[in-house]
Amino acid sequence: MKIVDVAEFYTDQGGGVKTYIHQKLEQGAKAGHEIIIIAPGRYDGTEERRGGIIQWIKSPPLPLDPRYRVLWNKKEVHRLLYELRPDIVEGSSLWTGGSFVASWPGNAVKTLIYHQDPVAVYPETFLGSILGYKRVNQLSKPAWSYIRRLSRHFDATVTSGDWLRQRLIHQQIHRPVAIPFGIDKTFFSPGRRDEALRKRWLNRLGLDEQDALLLSVSRHHPEKRIGTLLEGFEEASRARSMGLILVGNGPIGMWVKRKASGVKNVYLLEHTETREELAELMASSDLFIHGSASETFGLVVAEALCSGLPLVVPDRGGAVDFASKEFAHVYRAGDAMHLSASILDALENDRKTRSEAAVHFAAQHLYSVERHFKELFSFYNELLEESNEQTWNDSLNG
Repeated sequence: MKIVDVAEFYTDQGGGVKTYIHQKLEQGAKAGHEIIIIAPGRYDGTEERRGGIIQWIKSPPLPLDPRYRVLWNKKEVHRLLYELRPDIVEGSSLWTGGSFVASWPGNAVKTLIYHQDPVAVYPETFLGSILGYKRVNQLSKPAWSYIRRLSRHFDATVTSGDWLRQRLIHQQIHRPVAIPFGIDKTFFSPGRRDEALRKRWLNRLGLDEQDALLLSVSRHHPEKRIGTLLEGFEEASRARSMGLILVGNGPIGMWVKRKASGVKNVYLLEHTETREELAELMASSDLFIHGSASETFGLVVAEALCSGLPLVVPDRGGAVDFASKEFAHVYRAGDAMHLSASILDALENDRKTRSEAAVHFAAQHLYSVERHFKELFSFYNELLEESNEQTWNDSLNG
C-alpha cells in the first residue's frame, strides 16, 4: 500500500505526534508499505526518513507556538496527492489537514485520524467544572456539527481508544474505529529504576530519601491543567513531604513558571536530554500525576505505566481506558482538592505491589507498537477491499 498522511501538526520539535509518525514510518517500511508524510515546514522539500518520506510544504509559523507551522496551501496539498496517487490518504487533524483531504476528489480511501478532541481541549477545559460537561457539549453543538460533516467525507474515523470511540458514537461521528496506540514496552521498563537517581532528585528538591518523588510530563498548554496539578500537589504536600518534577514546555510556559514559583519543592524541567533519561526518571519516581482530561490516548501515561509507575489521573480522557484500581487513583477532572486527596491515598499504598500490578496490566492490555500498526494496516486493507468491491458493483450497475 501507498499511504499518505496529511499531518498538520508534525514538527521535529513536537511530542506525541512526532513519536507516532516516526513509528509509522519505521513500521510501514518493515511491513513493505510506502509511507509519505505531507507536513508544514520552513521550506518546500522532500526528505527520506526512517524508511519513508517527509514531503515538506513551506508554511507560516503558528503564532501561539512557533515550533509548529500552519498547513495553509490547499492547492499544493491537492497537487501532491494527485502526483503521489496513494491507496490510502489520512487526514490527521480536524482542521486544514482533515479539510484538505476531505475536499480532494481523488480516487483513494480516506481516513480521518482523530488525534485531538477540540471540544475537550477548549470548552470542556475552561467551562466543564463550571457548567458541567453535559451542558458544555450541548453548547458545543456547532463544533460537533462541523466534525460530523467532516467525518462523512471519510471512509472511517480512526481513534486511539475505546473511551474516545464511545464519545464519537454518541456524537454520531461517521464510523469510529478504535485501534489503540502502541508503546515500546521494552524501552519503558521498571528495570530502569535507579535509587541513586531518585535520591539525587530528592536532594535537588531539598528533600530526603524517605520523602515521595512525584512526576508529571506534559506540554505547557491550558488543556493540560497544570494549574490543577500544582494546586493539588501544594495541598497534598502540606500533609506529607514530597517533591514534584514537571517535565515539559509550551505556549503558556511563562505562566507555568510564575505559578510554580509560589509552590515549594517543584522543579520545572523543560525537557530531558534523551528518551532514555525520561524512561529512567519514570521508573525511578514514586507516583505519576496527570492533569489533562482531553487526551485522545495519553501516551506519556501509558509510558509511565510500562515503567511500573503508579498513577493518579482525571476521570475523563484517554487515560481512563487503562486506570485500573490496582495501581491507579482517579480524581474529578479539574478538582485540585480531590487530586490532593488522591495523591495522599496513592502514597499510602505499597509502591512495589502497585508497580507490579501496573507492569502486569501493561503487558496484558496495552498494545505494542508492532501490534498497533499491524491492526492499522490490516484495517486499511479491509477498507481497500470494500472500496474495490463497491467500484466493481458500481461498474456492473452502471
